[in-house]
Amino acid sequence: DWSSDVCSSDLVSIIYAFYSHATFLVKYVVFKPTIALYQHHPEASRDSGAGIRLALENKYNIVEFDEKICTDEFLSGIDMLAFPGGMGDADKYYEFFLRKTAGRIANFVESGGKYLGICMGAYWAGKHYFDILNGTDAVQYIKRPTADIRRSYGTVAPITWEETGYNMYFYDGCTFTGNDFDTVARYANGDPMAIIKGKIGLIGCHPESLSYWYNYPYLKEHWHQQQHHQLLLDFVNRLFEF
Repeated sequence: DWSSDVCSSDLVSIIYAFYSHATFLVKYVVFKPTIALYQHHPEASRDSGAGIRLALENKYNIVEFDEKICTDEFLSGIDMLAFPGGMGDADKYYEFFLRKTAGRIANFVESGGKYLGICMGAYWAGKHYFDILNGTDAVQYIKRPTADIRRSYGTVAPITWEETGYNMYFYDGCTFTGNDFDTVARYANGDPMAIIKGKIGLIGCHPESLSYWYNYPYLKEHWHQQQHHQLLLDFVNRLFEF
């Protein structure tokens, strides 16, 4: 009868609305991975961290952490650790990551967690620091025999990212030795600039760079209009495919 038709129609509407809402939650909440962004300015700088957040926050949940809250409980809710670039010597690492804390980071990666390192954060993946690369190491690019940049200062490096050329912000970043990895980008001399090794992604330059980093006469023309942010997002997306 008429009342049954109305009830059936209402029931269908309710089920459809519930299904649509549930689909939204699954797509945008339940399966939105969480990236923990390490911050300890200036060694893991706010500037680099802000660029990473801007590049990734539309697709990923970004939370910040430092060595003080790097517990097993904290790491249990994290999908990726991101270590940005910063100022100073890579050996400042030893002031922040004592044996137990460093061990938690290494165990996180060994247990299947993902690691993103940019510049300083890429150095820290190497054998003298977190030691998570197993036969690969991060070394200073400007000291390579055929490097096209020979001193430490803020500039742009000509690089090739998956067969396309860019000028990407560079400040004494690393390259990578060994051959057990996929090379995503190279410096002008052919040395690896961005690599993926399993669930670990490392970048020597700064695709997360922000517009004010280019506020020098010799850099203004190289501002990338956030194009490099898309490269970083694509890079991270690829890590989550593993």
